[in-house]
Amino acid sequence: MRILLVEDEETIAAPLADGLRREGFDVEWAATGAAALDASAPDLVLLDLRLPDTDGLDVCRRLRERSDVPIIVVTARGEEADRVVGLELGADDYVVKPFGLRELIARIRAVTRRTEHRATTAGPLHVGALEVDERARRASLDGRELDLTPKEFDLLAALARDPGAAISRRRLLEEVWQTNWYGSAKTIDVHMAALRKKLGRPGVIETVRGIGFRLHVA
Repeated sequence: MRILLVEDEETIAAPLADGLRREGFDVEWAATGAAALDASAPDLVLLDLRLPDTDGLDVCRRLRERSDVPIIVVTARGEEADRVVGLELGADDYVVKPFGLRELIARIRAVTRRTEHRATTAGPLHVGALEVDERARRASLDGRELDLTPKEFDLLAALARDPGAAISRRRLLEEVWQTNWYGSAKTIDVHMAALRKKLGRPGVIETVRGIGFRLHVA
């Protein structure tokens, strides 16, 4: 696996890259946002938010706009607002410094498992007039293709895999963001509101009070 490590401090980047290489990863280091955006396509990105030329959140947004590459934010910025914004911009996980190498590797492998599952899922999922094709990353309702962000698509797919079941917010965080952070559910609610709007049918996704959400089966 080729990892793009975006970190401006060499004292942090060098030992981290060495540790990852000892675990069998191929690591490329970028010290600026510009270098990260110019790098050849990696299999996964480890992204610091404090960069000398731009905000790492902007790098996250621009990377997500052009690909579905897994992105793990690795930063000292641990405030809830930063976590929410990072996840909403498309990060797959958020790790706050200081952290252990073993924890980071576990996060990398968890995100990778989700990506591989998405790539090998056989056949589109059909729930009434809704079709979700995880391999092609496309979804349609009544034959109309939906213009979804990566996280909106992942939320819809998570619900479509178990239609009619009440899916908890915690489970959605685990499946969609691959994170053990169970703080504010605001990030899920924001994405759900946008997803419902794009579906054009508020009743397709039902809120289950005190639990989470359910995909309505007509």
